[in-house]
Amino acid sequence: MIKHRARNRAAMASLRTAVKSARAAVDSKTAEAAGLVKTAVAVIDSAVTKGILKRQTASRYVSRLVGRRAQ
Repeated sequence: MIKHRARNRAAMASLRTAVKSARAAVDSKTAEAAGLVKTAVAVIDSAVTKGILKRQTASRYVSRLVGRRAQ
């Protein structure tokens, strides 16, 4: 159980980091914003595949991130 918890916590940490960097890039309108959003969406999708996030939660994260980029 300790191994699973450690793996899940590490995956959530990388997910949060990816989302945070994508949000910062979108808000500051940098050139690499699209690539960072694409990376963040891939990390979110892999977290769903691994069972770390629920599907609807991941969908909400992606929707908010892409909506922020569209503005």
